[in-house]
Amino acid sequence: MIGIISAMQEEMQALLDKLENVSTTKKGMRTYYSGILFTKKVVLVFSRWGKVASAVTTTQLINDFELEEIIFTGVAGGIVENLEIGDIVIGNKMFQHDLDARPFYEQFEIPILKLPHVNTSKSNTLLEATKEFLNNYFEFVNEDEAHIFNIHKPKMIHGDIASGDQFISSLEKIKILNKILPSATCVEMEGAAIAQVCYEYEVPFSIIRIISDKANDNANIDFVRFSDAIASNYALGILKNYFA
Repeated sequence: MIGIISAMQEEMQALLDKLENVSTTKKGMRTYYSGILFTKKVVLVFSRWGKVASAVTTTQLINDFELEEIIFTGVAGGIVENLEIGDIVIGNKMFQHDLDARPFYEQFEIPILKLPHVNTSKSNTLLEATKEFLNNYFEFVNEDEAHIFNIHKPKMIHGDIASGDQFISSLEKIKILNKILPSATCVEMEGAAIAQVCYEYEVPFSIIRIISDKANDNANIDFVRFSDAIASNYALGILKNYFA
């Protein structure tokens, strides 16, 4: 069984709509949707925003279901010049940009584990599935909706991701992140926490992030609409290829 997590239900609604033989389990104010997605046994859950919420959800998911792997899918803010709205980041190294236990540990180092970051699973299959999705983009994404969000030729990169319990929406904060974590390509609020839980439980983890904004002073996009109309269908297209 494969676990699929998003921070908001809108980010996975297209997956829920395709889920067959659905059964639900409710625990800890979360609903876990089990069923069949493209012939694969899966369980879907939205974690809510933030590192604590996502870590709690992931731990419950691992303890209650026999999982082969966990995949997170959702939106993120781009913090490098070459990323545009609609682009995709398949996560590589996962950093907690707000973790700082100095002088006992180095900045970003996870206490006890002594890791500056957690690596995701090295999945060439997921990268190829994403490339295939982009080659058949308008089979999954409505062209008018893409136009509304000024998406023209979306691309994919395999890059590092920074997570923290902050909504980054200013150029000043981006400049700080660029300086302290120069390899980070985008910023969000859940991925590194999920990666740490998966590392400790020895469950393979991958992450798909769709760039919804540039995390700057203009980060005022309609997140709900973008998540439902764009990001949710990205997840559907990529995972359909991944599960094939």
